[in-house]
Amino acid sequence: MNNKNTDITLASTIKCPNCEHSSNETMPTDSCQYFWECPSCGEVIKPEPGDCCVFCSYGSHPCPPVQQEKNCCN
Repeated sequence: MNNKNTDITLASTIKCPNCEHSSNETMPTDSCQYFWECPSCGEVIKPEPGDCCVFCSYGSHPCPPVQQEKNCCN
């Protein structure tokens, strides 16, 4: 009886590396979010090298597949 879904966080606060604006976002469960446009400055950010999505680079929580220790989006 191992239910890993109960430990998954779907909400993440993403912080813009350009203007430092923070935005609460809901992460997709079935795909990575490779781009994110800051609602404050309009900068379109993408993941840092080695990360699969913007949440893994700039979010308060990594994406759901990474939280489940699965191969993410590859």
